[in-house]
Amino acid sequence: MNIQIFGTKKCFDTKKAERYFKERKIKYQFIDLKEKGLSKGELNSVKASVGLDNLINAKAKKYKALNLDKIRTASVKEEILLDNPEVYVTPIVRNGKNATVGYKPEVWKEWS
Repeated sequence: MNIQIFGTKKCFDTKKAERYFKERKIKYQFIDLKEKGLSKGELNSVKASVGLDNLINAKAKKYKALNLDKIRTASVKEEILLDNPEVYVTPIVRNGKNATVGYKPEVWKEWS
């Protein structure tokens, strides 16, 4: 398994995801979205697994400011996400081509 957890240090679900993998002694790599966002390839991989709309946090402060509720074009939404990682639903957990968004231990259990 090659687990990557994308999130922020202040996100409680991200902390719970880290704890989940630590308790099971599964190695993972944590990537802080405030320091380094997803690359275009990583975004495409996650999007293929969970869908673009599931990645967007409609409750984020910047969601309305960026007018994401009015944008219909997927490519425009992707560009906004790449430039504004604070709009992602976190944690984003990747295992190769598989990915989840949010705290999903029932899915992670199937990976091991």
